[in-house]
Amino acid sequence: MTTPAHCPGFEQFKNLQSFTCNCPKCNAPKEIFSDEFEKTHKCDKCGEEIDFTSCTYDAGL
Repeated sequence: MTTPAHCPGFEQFKNLQSFTCNCPKCNAPKEIFSDEFEKTHKCDKCGEEIDFTSCTYDAGL
């Protein structure tokens, strides 16, 4: 028996990217992954809905 190099399911998630957007109401950061853009997201701090399609990508420049 051999040990796999990665956990099961790794292949379907290896190309995901994470994005952070600030809440429009309280400015708290919220992180999502690229496969979650179509979902509704709420701020963990104040509960305001966050529209990730209006966020900009910051590559840490």
